[in-house]
Amino acid sequence: MEELDRSRAFAKDVKRIVVKVGTAVVTGKGGRLALGRLGALCEQLAELNSDGFEVILVSSGAVGLGRQRLRYRQLVNSSFADLQKPQTELDGKACAGVGQSSLMAYYETMFDQLDVTAAQLLVNDSSFRDKEFRKQLNETVKSMLDLRVIPIFNENDAISTRRAPYQDSSGIFWDNDSLAALLALELKADLLILLSDVEGLYTGPPSDPDSKLIHTFIKEKHQDEITFGDKSRLGRGGMTAKVKAAVNAAYAGIPVIITSGYAAENIDKVLRGLRVGTLFHQDARLWAPITDSTARDMAVAARESSRKLQALSSEDRKQILYSIADALEANEKTIRAENEIDVTTAQEAGLEESLVARLVMTPAKISSLAASVRKLANMEDPIGRVLKKTEVADGLVLEKTSSPLGVLLIVFESRPDALVQIASLAIRSGNGLLLKGGKEARRSNAILHKVITDAIPETVGGKLIGLVTSREEIPDLLKLDDVIDLVIPRGSNQLVSQIKNTTKIPVLGHADGICHVYVDKACNVDMAKRIVSDAKLDYPAACNAMETLLVHKDLEQNAVLNELIFALQSNGVTLYGGPKASKILNLPEARSFNHEYCSKACTVEVVEDVYGAIDHIHRHGSAHTDCIVTEDPEVAELFLRQVDSAAVFHNASTRFSDGFRFGLGAEVGISTGRIHARGPVGVEGLLTTRWIMRGKGQVVDGDNGITYTHQDIPIQT
Repeated sequence: MEELDRSRAFAKDVKRIVVKVGTAVVTGKGGRLALGRLGALCEQLAELNSDGFEVILVSSGAVGLGRQRLRYRQLVNSSFADLQKPQTELDGKACAGVGQSSLMAYYETMFDQLDVTAAQLLVNDSSFRDKEFRKQLNETVKSMLDLRVIPIFNENDAISTRRAPYQDSSGIFWDNDSLAALLALELKADLLILLSDVEGLYTGPPSDPDSKLIHTFIKEKHQDEITFGDKSRLGRGGMTAKVKAAVNAAYAGIPVIITSGYAAENIDKVLRGLRVGTLFHQDARLWAPITDSTARDMAVAARESSRKLQALSSEDRKQILYSIADALEANEKTIRAENEIDVTTAQEAGLEESLVARLVMTPAKISSLAASVRKLANMEDPIGRVLKKTEVADGLVLEKTSSPLGVLLIVFESRPDALVQIASLAIRSGNGLLLKGGKEARRSNAILHKVITDAIPETVGGKLIGLVTSREEIPDLLKLDDVIDLVIPRGSNQLVSQIKNTTKIPVLGHADGICHVYVDKACNVDMAKRIVSDAKLDYPAACNAMETLLVHKDLEQNAVLNELIFALQSNGVTLYGGPKASKILNLPEARSFNHEYCSKACTVEVVEDVYGAIDHIHRHGSAHTDCIVTEDPEVAELFLRQVDSAAVFHNASTRFSDGFRFGLGAEVGISTGRIHARGPVGVEGLLTTRWIMRGKGQVVDGDNGITYTHQDIPIQT
């Protein structure tokens, strides 16, 4: 099954198409017409014509077809003695003249069967030097397209002034590939499709098993790396000519696809945005890295850049964040343009509204991100802070200081704003960073990564933050426990569990967000309804949303339980009950208490008291965030002390469990583990410690001649 490629979202706006079909597609073995392939091509073009597309065809094949016919005629008219003589090469121009009429006759016959009118237009290179010719060409083609006629172009090789069609590559165009590119520009086409005898452009000859198909051609990356095979077996150019024509057209603003003319329905697949062939586009460099780097190369480069970052002064590091904030605002239009393509593609793919909403980058959100980056810059520098100072012995002082972890690998959901938050936290904490975002935000992530890395000075280098563009790279990165120091997965239970099970690198995160709200018998009812509603409805898909509502048994008697249930159901929340609640409230029974809905649904259960609530949370919770609603301070303190979760709240919504709301500036994720960091992880969670000792020549020498004092020294603020 073909993959929908978001970089090909331009296809939805295509109206006028130029299709060029190569000699190897038009003809088969011996130079005869490949009737099956040409028939399938004509059917595709006729269907597009019927659907309202404006189709322009550039067809090669005349010379090859003419040569085959003339050879046959030469053979028929030759004596046996003539056949014993060396055969001279047929004149290419004569072949073109004979073949062109035969080729056009076939197109007319085929299109006539499909109730489509076609017209032949033969052009020469010299004609395009005449402005009046180009003006008339546009008018004639427009008239034909208005009448649903398919113009079929070819170079008039029979009377061309070139020395020979196979040898002379001078002029405004030099073969039908370059003619197709020229026509696409001259006639203001929306798309150029070059049909070849292979799937697209490969890293080497297609026959080489080590060659790989290039899905998106990036000029800066591929132009000096590709090894071409032989030129076309029958035509003038081959892949080299196609690439040259495609680059010229693409960088002049016309998207180009090189794909196989052998595969049925390829043109239709291109127009549906499927990943077939090789795409050439002027913005291709925004969609993929320009240089091929191994996973290790990326990680090592990030570490080297992080050391350069740490070597800067605090003020210089702060200035980088200011520059990033300024760059976000300065590039707002570009960011939004790329983001709108992601959003449109997600909507067309039928993603849930809540997921699409996470993708959207509004001007207000971009402005808010810039403000949060500046806020982070203004926080106290976290690197090199003295946490503890001890006099070990007379004249021997030891300091425990804060230090960056090193290199972080963060796999995050399809939320473009998360990339900005994570990158700014990494820079503030002096860490190198590798990022892998959700595929739905591919273009948004690419432009944000470019904006951020362009704002990083060359003294540090943009490789400080690497963008991983393929899921296939993740397994290789997870093996690099010698150069990557921490993995933070943000996403589904399955993603987090899979990463934890496949790497030796420490993993910081949570597999589940099963958050509870316990409503005690001593609650303020109005407060309870507000907190319960907010915890579930403010953002149902968030990991800090309530998934289970626990209610004291006494609240059933005074109808508070029913009020809570009504508050949820009236706002569209689907409720499932535990064994007790399902009987009391006539609710469908929940399949499991260990379920994270991530939607407008939750489980309800009735418990005996606060001890029953604590026991339930410990057996079925995920140690993320849990809350008690009560006016009894003793019960509240009992709950806060005994619930063993990363965040425990009294009379406050679980939705407050967030790095920004905690005042951390931003967060890279939430940890439910007990080692290193716990709860929302901001800058401090991305730091470790190291020891700095300053002496005056002291040696251990078996601890002889030294008196240990181990006195704490006040830290100067």
